[in-house]
Amino acid sequence: MQFEISARDAASQARTGLLHTDHGVIHTPIFMPVGTRGTVKAVPQTDLAQDIRAEIILGNTYHLYLRPGTDILEEAGGLHRFMHWDGPILTDSGGFQVYSLAHNRKIREEGVTFRSHIDGSSHLFSPEVSMDIQRSIGADVIMAFDECPPYPSTHAYAQDSMEMTHRWLDRCIARLGETEPLYGHAQHLFPIVQGSTFRDLRLRSAEAVAERGAVGYAIGGLSVGEPHQAMYEAVDWVTGVLPKDRPRYLMGVGTPANILECIGLGVDMFDCVMPTRNARNGTLFTWKGIVNMKNARWERDFGPLDPDGTSPVDQFYSRAYVRHLFKAQELLALSICSIHNLAFYLDLVRTARAHIEAGDFAAWKAAVLPQLEGRA
Repeated sequence: MQFEISARDAASQARTGLLHTDHGVIHTPIFMPVGTRGTVKAVPQTDLAQDIRAEIILGNTYHLYLRPGTDILEEAGGLHRFMHWDGPILTDSGGFQVYSLAHNRKIREEGVTFRSHIDGSSHLFSPEVSMDIQRSIGADVIMAFDECPPYPSTHAYAQDSMEMTHRWLDRCIARLGETEPLYGHAQHLFPIVQGSTFRDLRLRSAEAVAERGAVGYAIGGLSVGEPHQAMYEAVDWVTGVLPKDRPRYLMGVGTPANILECIGLGVDMFDCVMPTRNARNGTLFTWKGIVNMKNARWERDFGPLDPDGTSPVDQFYSRAYVRHLFKAQELLALSICSIHNLAFYLDLVRTARAHIEAGDFAAWKAAVLPQLEGRA
């Protein structure tokens, strides 16, 4: 994996780059649609490639391990072939489920024991198990196994969690050194910076993972309930320490405004379920602001979903039609809105890249943010 920085913004830390993988080149900053179970909800892979123009998508280790299972994935030839996606894939390690399944798991040095949300069966996730599962999935970028502490956490808890995450990282690196990729393409490990919202812990964690000399780095444990300003501060601390010539991935973030602010802080890669989750509830992100498609005001609005949008669905379907689909509880509404929102997010980062290259990203960001955060 190679990362080339193409341009830098003079008034911020924003930069554009090219991330080379065996399944293709990724233009950064990039947003990565979330395909938790081997599918981006309500969106066929043809639309991901053609209308949304996604360059990389995510899969989830925990969910794919439980269903369909690693035996099926290996028999299929890995997740790329199983879901018929030719582009790069990144997999979460299962560490976030350590956080989200807090009521149903036990953490100890060996790993995390949890009960399946499907059938209640007991399973152990350890750094070694996580690496083995991600070998079976076959993602291009794989994440180190970590613990994501809740917000708020005490300093003592966040420190203990961070130090265990660092020990688990060494076990992940060792396990990968003992195994080989299964499908003929390289896999690259990203360590994860933790430390909650404590400056001293974030700096220590960033320094610790940077010492491992990875090809890229992730920033975890944010967007878990902390104020946005606290998130921006933590990101700024971390990007100031991580190597300047490696990609930085901010996990699970976020709104269009969050993404632009963090691009300005030097982040290169983002993912979030927000565009598809909100779409299924009838909420669209547009260049003129946020739109609730269930509102009565759209009943006779035969204009496009987003006059400034770049996806074919933006011009092909009217707001009146999509509101009708929601009122009639037609599944097509979920697909149209999911495609729109993901296409908007990809257009957002493409436009950000263009302004970084033009040298006016900071000024453009300041001008566009009020529109994006308002209601259309």
